[in-house]
Formats: sequence, structure tokens, C-alpha cells
Amino acid sequence: MDNLSLYRELERLLRMDSRWCTEDGVLMRNAVVEAALAVDPGLVGLLMGHDGLRRNFFTEVGGVMVFDKVRFQRFVSSKSFLPNSYTAYKNTTVELAIDDGSSVAAGREVVLAWPHKDCLLEGGQTREEARRQETFWSEVLAPDDINRLTEPKVLTAWQRHDSSGAHAVDAISPNDNLIIKGNNLLALHSLKRIYGGRVKLIYIDPPFNTGNDSFGYNDSFKHSTWLTFMRNRLMVAKELLAETGNIFIHIDINESHYLKVLCDEVFGRDNFVEEIIWAYGSPSGGRAATPKPVNIHDYILHYAKEYKLRKQNKVYVPYTDKYINDWFKYVDEDGRRYQRRMRGRDADGEPIWVKQYLDESKGVPLSTVWTDIQQVYADPRAYKDGVKADVEVIKEFKGGQKPEALLARIIEMATDEGDLVLDFHLGTGTTVAVAHKMKRQYIGVEQMESQIEIIKRRLANVINGDSAGVSKKYGWQGGGSFVYCELASLNQRFVDEVIRAERHDQLHDIWERMQQTGFLSWNVKLDEINANAKGFDELCVDDAKRFLIECLDKNLLYVPLSEIGNAEHGITDEDKRLNNQFYSSRR
Repeated sequence: MDNLSLYRELERLLRMDSRWCTEDGVLMRNAVVEAALAVDPGLVGLLMGHDGLRRNFFTEVGGVMVFDKVRFQRFVSSKSFLPNSYTAYKNTTVELAIDDGSSVAAGREVVLAWPHKDCLLEGGQTREEARRQETFWSEVLAPDDINRLTEPKVLTAWQRHDSSGAHAVDAISPNDNLIIKGNNLLALHSLKRIYGGRVKLIYIDPPFNTGNDSFGYNDSFKHSTWLTFMRNRLMVAKELLAETGNIFIHIDINESHYLKVLCDEVFGRDNFVEEIIWAYGSPSGGRAATPKPVNIHDYILHYAKEYKLRKQNKVYVPYTDKYINDWFKYVDEDGRRYQRRMRGRDADGEPIWVKQYLDESKGVPLSTVWTDIQQVYADPRAYKDGVKADVEVIKEFKGGQKPEALLARIIEMATDEGDLVLDFHLGTGTTVAVAHKMKRQYIGVEQMESQIEIIKRRLANVINGDSAGVSKKYGWQGGGSFVYCELASLNQRFVDEVIRAERHDQLHDIWERMQQTGFLSWNVKLDEINANAKGFDELCVDDAKRFLIECLDKNLLYVPLSEIGNAEHGITDEDKRLNNQFYSSRR
């Protein structure tokens, strides 16, 4: 009996016992798993009475039938058992290998041996909301399914932006500032050839896995999926870091502890530098609606590529008025404030005092708890065309945003002028805007079209000398440039169309064109899909969109550099020239 038949038989038998069903007739998978782990006599007897189930989950040892509860748990935890309408439809239209039950354990522990650890998790991006809703789709790609996915990709749509505006790129240099539009995982792999071992600082603010994003669509895979997503990107980020480089990862309570364990594996526990607590607000303003203490902080995990070699500048926090009044309470003849510090004692045991003048002191040494930088909240009514010079952030919608002062502090801690800074979850571009003002080289990667437009306008404003954020602190007057480019799309253009679609008729049109000009996955059965059009229409729009995306060959989301000469991809001679120059700039 094959697995699908076993799934159906097991479901039929379980429905015969009210202990495994809700009042609405819904089978309770967790109740079945718990009963199996407790070797419940009723459940074991039920399974023993069915020939197929007995052969699969029992082994004879010395004349006694022994129940393999671990195998049964995996079987029941499989996503092919009790499939929803989407899974059921997909199983009839795509050649799927039935999994062996290697799913996330039913317990709550997350360890470093999760099922898809060594796979690649592809993800796309949709709209920006109060929290970044970063992934509309996520798909696990096993190593056997990957061939050209992480090859360098062709770059297109080149533009140089400077004080005269946007214009064509005459030449590209590895010292240029870069903004890249496209999937960040694939962009990072493309950057390795030129920038491997050169990046001095990486700061990222990844999706927080709050449950508001699609990582939460299946609780059983929530942490595993997110960890896979992060591990893929951190592994290649490590290759980009210089030996003296540092990475700062911004996260909140939902995944901070899982992320710490993951980073210990990727970067090594000996390369953990510190955990920074950013207290971004206060519990006032009606936020304390329940007895639970109000959360007013995020975490920033700081790792080095090599702890002993890392760049670590000493940073000081300006004195507060209270600190000055408490400590600098003496006034010299010329009106300068100072405090007295004992340097030692003389031969008679009398203290030897020295003066520390306020105007000569750098401030208080930085601690790992940052309470002096507040979150920025923007009102969309305050903006015209997404730009306003007297505020710290460019934002066309409500919600919180990282203040420039936060990024400036991190950049100051880990880099000097001219060093290369990377942010591959760029968002609204705070990292690159601050790096530009602080005279650092930068690379930013972002996939969302709406965000890219904000980033371009924001950097144009910076180049023209905006006075926002940290401009005054660093004496920013304007200048500089950046180069914009995009990963050249193949299947990604269909992904973008699917994400924008709102109705089934639009999806039908996209499907027709996918069959004509798209690159479909080898295991897609076209005849079965077209014959089951009714089943496709019965899916909700989001599931139908997800299905079409999964039909695409992920190895060809973007044009591989190795296929730049393929006329079918339509790469222009000018793009060929710039790609050759870009990828030849460092061998």
C-alpha cells in the first residue's frame, strides 16, 4: 500500500473515534501524536487491526509486535496527511515525492538539525506594512534541485545618480556605491566574485517572524522556515566580510534566541562580540493596555568575522545635563567646568588631584544598552513626493522606522571613512543614506519596487545636501553618487506579475504566457493542470498564486551570467559591456 492510500486509511480509522475529532468533525493531529507518544492502548489497537498500518508501524521482535511511535509521529506530522485544498490540488498536478515524514519535531525545541537546514529557501517580497511583510511565497529547494540558482547573474537597467540626476553609466568600478534591485540571496552570490572578503560592515534588519508574515502560515514549520531563510543569507554574508569585518543583525524577541544559536554556528561562538539592547521608546501613551510589562526594546546581535582582528572603534555618548551637573561641578578661573579625579597619593598619603575639563572630555563610553536613540514614527501627511528635508526618514506610509542616529552609531563603531558597508534588507534605505553622509562606500539590496523608488529619492536628496538626520553631526553638505542596477529577470517577471494579480482571470492569462515563454519546473504536469482547471479555480486567490509560482524553475528566476550571450534573453550590447567590466573588476 502506497503512502497516499495509508494517509486515507488512517484518516478514515481515526474519524471513527471521537477522541481524535473536534465537535465540528476536524481531526486533531496533535491529539493523535500525543496519544502515539504515550503508546495509548486504544490507538495502538486501532493501528494493529489494519494490515497496512500494522506492517508500516510495527516490527516483530521475539514474537512481540513493537510499535514504532517515532515513525508514526513523523508520518502523521507530514504535510501530506490531512492536506488542505491547496496541497490536495498540488498533489494531483505536480509530480511530488511523498516525504518520509522528516518534518519538524512535534515538540517545541528548535535545534540546529532542522529538516531543511542544508536546502535553499527562496522567498519573494510584497507590500510594506507596519512590519515588513517580506515573503509572499517561500519554497524549499533541495540540493538536487539546484544547479544554476546561485551562479552570478546578469545585471541590467544601469543608471548613475549624481548631482545632475540619473544618466547612463559610462564605466563601473568596484569602488562605486551600488543599489541592486532583486532577490537578496541571489544578489549576494553575484557579489561574491567582486566583493568577497572586502566588506567591513554588514547591518541587516531582516523580517522578524512576528506571525504577520508568511513564515507563520504553518506553525509546524515557522521556526524551521525562518532559520533556513536566515542561514542561507548569513552563510554567503560571511564570505563577503573582510577578516576585520563585523555584522550587526537587528531582531526582536520573536526570534532573537533562535538567531543567537544560528549565528553561533555560522560565525562561531568565539566570534560573538555583544548583544545590544536598543530601548527605542517608553511605556507611556496608552501602550500598557494589559498587566504584562510593555516591550520597548529590540536586540542587535554583533558578530565578528574574526574576533581578535575585528575593527572596533571606541564610541562615546554625549553627557546628559544631569551627568554634567553631578560631576562637572567645579569652575576654573577662566569659567571652564571640570571634575576632580584622584591620580594617586603623595609621600605623605595626601591625595593627588587632577582636573578633567568638560570641553576636553569625549563623553561617556558606550554601553550595550542604548536608551538615548528613540524610534522615528512618520506621518504620511507630512510628505510631498516621499521627501521632506527636515525629518530623518523618507516614508510614504505610517509605521516605525530606524533612525539615522542608530545606524550612524553602528557605522562609527565598526568602520572608518572609505570602508565598505552592506545592507541586503535595505527597506527605505537608512543604512546607505547614513553611510553616504559618513563617507563610506556602500552596497544596498532590495527587491520591492515601492521601496526602490523611495531609496532612489532618498539618496538623491542626500546627494543634494539634505539636512535631515545626522547631516549636521557629520557636516554633510552634499555630493557623491551611486550606481543603480537590477538582476536581469527571467522567471522573476512572472513571479512579479503573479504577486500583483488580484483575480483568477488574471492568473489564467499569466499561466498561458508561462507555458509559452516561461521556464517551468521539470516535475510540472501540464496536461494534468490544464485538465484540472476547475480545481485551480476553486483555490483561493493566494493559494492559486502560490501554486503558479511553485511551477516555475527557480534556477532561472534571473539570467545567469553564463547565458549572457543567449539571444533569447535579449541582453543588450551595452549591458554585456558593463557586465564584463563589472565582473572583471576583481578576479
